[in-house]
Amino acid sequence: MTSINGKKILLGVTGGIAAYKAADLARRLVKAGVELRVVMTQAATRFVTPITMQALSAQPVWTDLWDPRVADNMGHIELSRDRELIVVAPASANFMARLALGLADDLLSTLALARRCSLMLAPAMNVEMWESPATQRNVRTLRDDGIAFAGPAAGDQACGETGMGRMLEAEQIVEEIEAFFQPKVLAGKRVLVTAGPTQEPIDPVRVITNTSSGKMGFAVARAAREAGAQVTLISGPVSLPTPAGVARVDVRSAQEMFDAVKVAVSSCDVFVSVAAVADYHVTNPARQKIKKDSGRSTSLALEENPDILAWVAARPKPPFCVGFAAESEKLAEHAMAKRVRKKLPLLAANLVHTALGADENDITLFDERGSHALGRGAKIELARKLILHIAGMLAAGKRN
Repeated sequence: MTSINGKKILLGVTGGIAAYKAADLARRLVKAGVELRVVMTQAATRFVTPITMQALSAQPVWTDLWDPRVADNMGHIELSRDRELIVVAPASANFMARLALGLADDLLSTLALARRCSLMLAPAMNVEMWESPATQRNVRTLRDDGIAFAGPAAGDQACGETGMGRMLEAEQIVEEIEAFFQPKVLAGKRVLVTAGPTQEPIDPVRVITNTSSGKMGFAVARAAREAGAQVTLISGPVSLPTPAGVARVDVRSAQEMFDAVKVAVSSCDVFVSVAAVADYHVTNPARQKIKKDSGRSTSLALEENPDILAWVAARPKPPFCVGFAAESEKLAEHAMAKRVRKKLPLLAANLVHTALGADENDITLFDERGSHALGRGAKIELARKLILHIAGMLAAGKRN
């Protein structure tokens, strides 16, 4: 079950080549359990047929302001009254301009003006159109009116040019919709997250590292942003896309991660240390690749890396610190001892065989009140539960 299962959403589709993505978006929303209603402009029907959208949404598609299927001929009112969100994807430059001016000359623009629910726009247009002063003026007006935006992104465009104005992919828009419905329990807070492994060089081509995928840390960063926080993510080497709206800093070694944390930590309210930081580094990594010498053994001199979490927690005025512990045995015993030793208000722990590299996890939280099992589930769902727990502790003034 997804976080938007059962939500009632109206999908508006305007004219533009990106309208083909609306079909994929409709499919994904229905699969996620959304009760979907589709309204298309006449221009949109030139790119994607109403029959296609009807098949994907399993609902009648609406295109005409004067459609007699609505008993009182007030579709511009009735079609949105039971909706929790209207998403217009793609939102063309023309549609945004009319919306900013309050014009209502077709079904979609009229119901957008007459709505009682929230509105989200996923812009799609040529880079020059997006960057034009008129469009940017309209964007500012729409944002001031409380309208949410999903994108646009930069990239290749159908016209052959490259730049801002590309509509987000359907999967990304679904994530933005999920984020919209999350409670904003960290609104106004600044959250710093570390994620992924570190790599400690042996020589120019070899490293000491671990099997952390970074997925849990990235999920925490995404969940914090969904909760309304301003999020900075410091990540070791991973192959994961940056969560939307999150500022990312890439590092390689434990020392680089420590240096990045030192820069960012003074301005954060919450520090969540999810990274699997290597315990040791090679004291004198070779400047050139070490050649194999048959019959001879090679030894490495190791030195302990700084304990980033302990350093942050020991600051005179530390942020709310959350640690993560991956244990191979005696989960509760080791986790509780680590929380007390590092003087943390909260620690999340799991057994290593249940999580590393996987999309699911099984997490238990430990605080001064004891243990709180979050159960097994998708890492993003567990991250959202963690964020709610953090917000609850912050509201109660629990900082150590």
